[in-house]
Amino acid sequence: MHALTEEQKQILLSTPLLRGIDAKEADALLDCLDPTLRRIPRDGAVLSAGDTPRAVGVVLEGDLHIVHDDYWGNRAILSTASAGDVFGEAFALGPAQPLPVSVIAKRDSRVLLFDSRRMLHPCPHACAGHTALLRSMILVLAGNNISLTDKIRHITKKTTREKVMSYLSEAAAKAGKNSFDIPFNRQEMADYLAVERSALSATLCKLRDEGLIGFRKNHFTLYC
Repeated sequence: MHALTEEQKQILLSTPLLRGIDAKEADALLDCLDPTLRRIPRDGAVLSAGDTPRAVGVVLEGDLHIVHDDYWGNRAILSTASAGDVFGEAFALGPAQPLPVSVIAKRDSRVLLFDSRRMLHPCPHACAGHTALLRSMILVLAGNNISLTDKIRHITKKTTREKVMSYLSEAAAKAGKNSFDIPFNRQEMADYLAVERSALSATLCKLRDEGLIGFRKNHFTLYC
């Protein structure tokens, strides 16, 4: 399966793109799509703002941040992607236009890049996996749209305190417990919530002093 390790194969088969497709069909589909495996060093760009994207990516190892940097270098983190996540699909499958965001590796990562044109057009072999792939892509787009809606709900709160409590509440709900890790350090959390780092730190300390939360680095516990 294109020089992938056994662990990478299993991650790929569990992604929303290939979930439900058996290993034999997946092999045929990958022969058709001919994806590119890339290693991205820490802080390296998978995609850069200004590119015209043609690839839908799957993270096999590592963590990515989808970011927007304004003219003055201020960074906003729009979303994250870790092993098994799909990224870039909305831009690659839409009308060709310069990419407004960059996809940056938070640590050494490996990604598999699929040419969107091969994904959209049925292959001449009429493989069953291709039809399933197109159905799965709709679910991926829907899921990522929900994630973006979650972020909008957090950052449209009026105060830093409300933004933090909204985000941590959502993280606890997704984890299914009141103690959990988040994928951000303090600066990244501030960039994600569109607040100043100093204001974020002050708010976290105040919530801790009030007995509402506990935290150490990126591990949080919520209390009633």
